[in-house]
Amino acid sequence: MKKLAVLLMTAVMLTAFTGCGGKNDASNGGESGESKYAEAIEIMDAVFGAYEEADKFAVYGGNQENPVMDAPGKFDVTKTEELSYVLGLPEAMASDIEDAASMVHMMNGNVFTGAAYRLKDGVDMNSFAEEARTKILATQWMCGQPETLVIIKVDGSYVITAYGAAETIETFKNNALSTLEGSEVIIETPIA
Repeated sequence: MKKLAVLLMTAVMLTAFTGCGGKNDASNGGESGESKYAEAIEIMDAVFGAYEEADKFAVYGGNQENPVMDAPGKFDVTKTEELSYVLGLPEAMASDIEDAASMVHMMNGNVFTGAAYRLKDGVDMNSFAEEARTKILATQWMCGQPETLVIIKVDGSYVITAYGAAETIETFKNNALSTLEGSEVIIETPIA
């Protein structure tokens, strides 16, 4: 009787656990499966690591309380105002993300600003990208204007936004697409 109870309990637990985990459904752009990347910083580190020495530029990452020099950094998603004015993500969209990392040109964010966001379960990736695009394109720029915006999805869990000088964005995009499994451009547009 004890063996039967243990077997039954094991079967119930296994069934319960298989329903949990990092599945992504159609609401995240139609992809499913677990993410290869545990955190957004892994994505930004991978892209930054793919840069050829000649293409590198001075960067900082993270938010104001936790800055990282010469590398991408983890961005505190509770800093909604900073998400908006540094990375271009509307404050209202902060509730759609559970993790973020950033990489910004040290001298001028309009030359390059990039961020990776892990979306919460159930957030529509394409809608998220479109809202981010709308906000970034509507920005009133100071200290020069960025030329290009690119938004990339990565393995159904992450969205990368990057804007800046056209050549800098092209290099970033190529590094992302060649380095990150399951990456695909979903928006690429000039910033007028």
